[in-house]
Amino acid sequence: MPYENPVKKIIPSKLETGVQKFLYKHVGPHIPKSMTPNQVTFIGAMGCLFAVICAFLTNISVFFFIGTIVGLLVHLIADDLDGYVARSRGMSSKEGAFFDLTVDVLFTTFLMIALGFSPYANMYVMVFAVPVYGVINVTMMNYIIYYNEFLFPRLGPIEAHITYAMICILSMIFSDNVLFELFGQEFHIADVVIAIGLVMMYFEMFRLKINLFNRLKRDGSNE
Repeated sequence: MPYENPVKKIIPSKLETGVQKFLYKHVGPHIPKSMTPNQVTFIGAMGCLFAVICAFLTNISVFFFIGTIVGLLVHLIADDLDGYVARSRGMSSKEGAFFDLTVDVLFTTFLMIALGFSPYANMYVMVFAVPVYGVINVTMMNYIIYYNEFLFPRLGPIEAHITYAMICILSMIFSDNVLFELFGQEFHIADVVIAIGLVMMYFEMFRLKINLFNRLKRDGSNE
């Protein structure tokens, strides 16, 4: 069912905005007219699945991370273009938005788990990374429900995908070398990159939730 009122998209990240403009201008017009937004999202989901499988297969060879990078690229492009197809063809729908966000949450969750099972990251670090993106997406859905706004975090999907790609590349360079040990646990380059990203993402998670809470509280007081 199409949205009666189009959702206002708010993207604080200039990098995210720049990538979207590039894809909309140079790739979007070439998408077949017969293709629906959900079909584009499904292609992205297949990229996710490929990326996760390759991440698990790094237990055999570190160079399977190349496949993970390819899957990341497919998902990133499809994740931007499904919205372009929906809006440019008047096919935006609640089920499409739900499908898109569900794919994003599942992808991030299983990619972190796959990295945790690999020899190149510590599972304890990945456990802290798993809930962040899911909580942020739930918060984004609440912005849509209450204010009809699709509010991206300051560190959006493009930054997340670049971080994942960096982990893959650095893991291939440093292999399974241990950077340091702490409390009997071995930590690798991937753990350091994820830890730095987690500080920023947890800050974004709490910022978005606190802002929404205060906004709802203020609007409720004004009624």
